Amino acid sequence: MIEVIDRGVIDYGTAWEEQQRHFAGLLASAGEPSEAGARGILMLCEHPHVYTLGKSGRANNLLVSETFLKSIGASYYHIDRGGDITYHGYGQLVGYPILDLSSIGGHGVGLKEYIRLLEESVIATVAEWGIEGRRVEHATGVWLDAAATKPERKICAIGVKASRFVTMHGFALNVTTDLKYFNYINPCGFTDKGVTSMEAELAGSGRAVPSMEEVKRAYVRNFMRLFGAE
Repeated sequence: MIEVIDRGVIDYGTAWEEQQRHFAGLLASAGEPSEAGARGILMLCEHPHVYTLGKSGRANNLLVSETFLKSIGASYYHIDRGGDITYHGYGQLVGYPILDLSSIGGHGVGLKEYIRLLEESVIATVAEWGIEGRRVEHATGVWLDAAATKPERKICAIGVKASRFVTMHGFALNVTTDLKYFNYINPCGFTDKGVTSMEAELAGSGRAVPSMEEVKRAYVRNFMRLFGAE
C-alpha cells in the first residue's frame, strides 16, 4: 500500500525534513517481506521559489548571486539527490515518492527501472491533455521534441536518492509555472535545451489548461497503475 500525502504549498526545507523522516522509517524495515505489496508514500506539494543543486551538480549553473535570489524571494539548497540544478515554484507539481523498491512488482525493481517508471508516470499524465512527452537518452526527465519555433524542451525534471532500495526526492512537473525563473540557471546543467510547462504548450491549442488538482488526480492514477499499488 502506498499512502498519498498532499502537503499543498510547503517550504522546501520543511518538506525535505519530512522526507527524511519517512525515508528513515522505511529504511529501517527495507527488504522485509510484505504481503501488502508495494509500500511507501507519495508526497505531493508545491514549493515557494527555491533553487536546489544536486550532490554532483556544478554551482556555476546558478547564474545569479545569493543577493539577487533574496531580492526575488527565492531560497537555495545544496541537497543529496542526483542531478544538477533546478527550480521549484508555484504552479509546479512536485512529487516525492518514498518507496521500498524491493516491494514493487512482486520481485522489486532497480533504480534505473524506477526512474523509467517515474518518467512514464509523467508522460502518461501530460498525454491526457494532448501533450506528447518523451525520454531523451542521457538526460533524465520528460522532454518535448523541438518544434518550428521551439527547441527541445523539458517539462518535468527528475532527481532521486536511493539507499538499500529505498528512495526519496522525485520529480517536478511544470503545470502553470512562471518559466522566467529558469532564466537564472542552466536548468539541470543544460545550455542548449529549453524549459516548458503544460500551460505554455496548451496556449493557442483551444484546450483548457488543467488545474493543479486535476493534474494531481491524473498523476496519482497513473502512478498507482504503473507501480502496482492501491
